Amino acid sequence: MVDPGDSEGTVLCLDAGQTITRTQFRRNGTVIGESEHAGVLTDRPLLPQLATAVRSGLHAADSTVDVAAIGVSGLVDNADASELLDMLAGTGIREVLLAHDSTTSYLGAIGDELGAVVAAGTGSVTLAVGATRTARVDGWGYLIGDAGSGFWIGRAALDRAMQAHDGRGAPTALTAVVRRDFDDLEEAYLELQADELKVSRIAGYAQSVAELAATDMVCRRISEEAADLLAHAVFAGLRRVGQAEREDPMVGAVGNAFRNTVLRDRFEQVLRDQLPKLRFVEGRGNGLDGCYRMTLVAPDSALRQRINRATSSERPQD
Repeated sequence: MVDPGDSEGTVLCLDAGQTITRTQFRRNGTVIGESEHAGVLTDRPLLPQLATAVRSGLHAADSTVDVAAIGVSGLVDNADASELLDMLAGTGIREVLLAHDSTTSYLGAIGDELGAVVAAGTGSVTLAVGATRTARVDGWGYLIGDAGSGFWIGRAALDRAMQAHDGRGAPTALTAVVRRDFDDLEEAYLELQADELKVSRIAGYAQSVAELAATDMVCRRISEEAADLLAHAVFAGLRRVGQAEREDPMVGAVGNAFRNTVLRDRFEQVLRDQLPKLRFVEGRGNGLDGCYRMTLVAPDSALRQRINRATSSERPQD
C-alpha cells in the first residue's frame, strides 16, 4: 500500500453521503484542501458516481493524488475497488481504498478500536467490531431499513402531519411546517414521489422534528422512537461480535440525527440502562477523518476485512 506518511504522497479522502459528498486532501496527514459536491443516488450505480466525484475533487484541488480513500453510503460489501480504479485511469491515482460509510464513520468516531458506532444522517447504519469479526446492523436503505435515520424521522414527521390533517392523529405543529412547503397538502405525496431527490428532501424534516421536540409531543415521540431503534441496533451489533458481555463497551454516535437533544439523551439513557459502565466516546473525527484512517488500519484489525483495495503502477503525468 502507498505509504500515506510519505511527504510526497497525497491522499484524497472522499465521504459520499446521500445528501452531500465531501472531499479532502491530505499530505503527510495534514489537510491541504477541501471541497463539496452533490450527494450520491443509492438507487443508481455507485462506482460511476464516485469516479465523477473523484475527478471533480481533483479538478477543484488542482493537485495530483496517489491514494483515494473513499467511504460511501449504500455500498455493497464486495464492491470492486479495481473497477473504480480503472474508471480513474489517467488521474495518477495508484491505489483505491473503498468501504461502506459504516466503516469510515466507525474509524472517524473511535478509530481502530473495539466497540460499536452508529451513524445516523440521512440513512442509518451501525458497525460493531470485535477482536476477530465485525457486524453491520441496518444501513439497508430507505425502502427497507435505515431505522432511526434522518429519513426515517422525516418520513414519520410527514406521516404524523397527514394523520393530523385527516383527523386520524394528534394535532401537531408539524402540519403547519409541511403546509409551508406544499401549495396543496393533499397533493404532497404526488410531488414527493416525482422528486428524484425525495430521500434527502424527506430527511430534511428531521430538523423540524428536532427543533419542536421540546414543545410538541408528537415530535418528542418520534425522537424517542428513533432513539430506541438506534440503541437497539447498537445492542444487536455488540452481541454479534462478543462485546455485549463486556462491562464497559465503547460506543460512538455520529451524524446529524444526534443533533436532536431529545433523541440523543434518550439514546444514551436506553443504553446505560442495560450497560451502566458503557463508555460513550464523543466523535474523535468525522467521515473524512475515517476515510484517511483507512490508510492506517492495523494489519491484524478485524476492520481490514471491510476495506476493499486495488493498486496500480500508474504514475502521475508530468
